[in-house]
Amino acid sequence: MTGPKQGRTADKLAMLGGGRAVPKDLRIAAWPQVTDQDRAAVQRALDSGRFTAAAAGEREIPGLEEEWARFTGTRHAVAVANGTAAISIALGALGLEPGDEVIVPALSFIATAAAPLHLLAVPVFVDVDPVTYNMSPAAIEAAVTERTRAVVVVHLHGLPAEMDEITALARRHGIAVVEDAAQAHGAEYRGRKVGSIGAINTFSLNVSKNLATCGEGGLVTTDDDGLATRAVMLRQFGELIPERGERSYVSHVLGWNNKPSALQAAFTRNRLECFPDEAKRRDENVRRLLDRVAELPGFLRPRVPADRTHAWHILRFRVDPAAFGLADSYAGPLRAVVQRALRAEGVPAAPYQLMPLPAQRIFRERRGFGGLPWSLPGVPERPFREEDFPVAYRLIDDSFALQKAHLHPDAGPLLDRYADAFEKVWALRENLLGIATSLPHTPPWEQAEKIAASEWDGAFGPREGAS
Repeated sequence: MTGPKQGRTADKLAMLGGGRAVPKDLRIAAWPQVTDQDRAAVQRALDSGRFTAAAAGEREIPGLEEEWARFTGTRHAVAVANGTAAISIALGALGLEPGDEVIVPALSFIATAAAPLHLLAVPVFVDVDPVTYNMSPAAIEAAVTERTRAVVVVHLHGLPAEMDEITALARRHGIAVVEDAAQAHGAEYRGRKVGSIGAINTFSLNVSKNLATCGEGGLVTTDDDGLATRAVMLRQFGELIPERGERSYVSHVLGWNNKPSALQAAFTRNRLECFPDEAKRRDENVRRLLDRVAELPGFLRPRVPADRTHAWHILRFRVDPAAFGLADSYAGPLRAVVQRALRAEGVPAAPYQLMPLPAQRIFRERRGFGGLPWSLPGVPERPFREEDFPVAYRLIDDSFALQKAHLHPDAGPLLDRYADAFEKVWALRENLLGIATSLPHTPPWEQAEKIAASEWDGAFGPREGAS
């Protein structure tokens, strides 16, 4: 290390009594940031006296829909209550029926796989790629059966998946592609915005997202007029509500009450105005951090193919045991001790998901609707097997993530100190090797099982048959 970075690197790790690389007074900025313009937008919606999509003449929600459709380059955008509702509505608009299969990744937030269950469709899990962390086209194709109706493609952490190959195989098999772009606002794949490539696509506006509202929200995008109409119907009791005139209260299909809030739409509209500049500054900040981490052989940073951009919603880092001078079998323990060391230095390193989705009890123990949809006639038996998802398990054990801290466009100085911490931990790695090779290691999914059992027993008492 040379230059000013040298002076910020102590000769003792913070977890062993040394000083922190990240000063305690350098704090994570609140996200989303709330400006006077955001407050004025929400006040404008309050003053209108129209607060939901059911209010005649309400303009914030259609305004957000028009602006997001224009931003993504799609014909239609439909605002909904949240990102999970967006996926359910997208699948419902495609006409999924009970027992239909939906291919989903083994590594994602649970909403991706839970949404099909809300339509009594069967989630079919496939493993992810070890470099992109997204589903590969080959894995998707291997999972297609005569019951497959759709594939939900997650652009995990903000990196677009292999959409040209995926849409081509979907056309061959006659299945629909749904992009789950909850973590990828503004990312581009071969010159196209994510959320504009699949048949119907979804976004989350949760307060944690790159484009956030002041609470919950979601968006559905499509170029198909019929799908857009069905999405509008499904978000509100299956009704067709005219822009002008009286509401009929006639439900044409079974829908949900997943209307968005006008106040949150107004907030997001103002955030959208700021989004391009904030995304550019975030990209610059994150790339500076990653460039410095790239000089440290023990850390594997996110990679971005030249034909796409990354939204940088989450930053996942893997440890390389060989670079640390350890056998591959120590990947999990090494990650655990490195994560602990970074946290002591002031870096909020933490896991992203403690277990692959198919290992969640909802799916593994078939806790759906009284055993449905798995017990429906003709649904094939697919017992859960860890060995079917080796990459997802390995990623969960040997990687950690940075979330939210880097989202604020002014986070550059904080990320510079994070880079100092990575460099310090790498420089003093010899202090960690004995800990990694001697202490017992509990994989994250086993930790999650203990947490789940404790939570369940605390809420409902011991499960029947539990020891």
